[in-house]
Amino acid sequence: MKQEQWQSFLGLANRARKVISGEELVINDVRKQKAKVVLLSSDASANTIKKVSDKCSFYKVPLKHVPDRYQLGQAIGKDARVVVAITDEGFAKKLMTMLD
Repeated sequence: MKQEQWQSFLGLANRARKVISGEELVINDVRKQKAKVVLLSSDASANTIKKVSDKCSFYKVPLKHVPDRYQLGQAIGKDARVVVAITDEGFAKKLMTMLD
């Protein structure tokens, strides 16, 4: 997994305003079918991992894991972030190929 590549691409998606962060906002967008892919940090709490992965599987939204919350936050220019969602189909597809 090329970390620098996916992080800079996520930053680009963030500047295009196609990224939302925060557990409740992401869950709401998954429910509304707006989220195209969800990125979850591997160091999230067990409760958060279960809640986000259950919602994603129920609504059939792809879920990808990233190494830690600090890389995720740094990629979008914020502090540590546990979960973010991409709301654009094109950005989501490209990001999924980078994280595979």
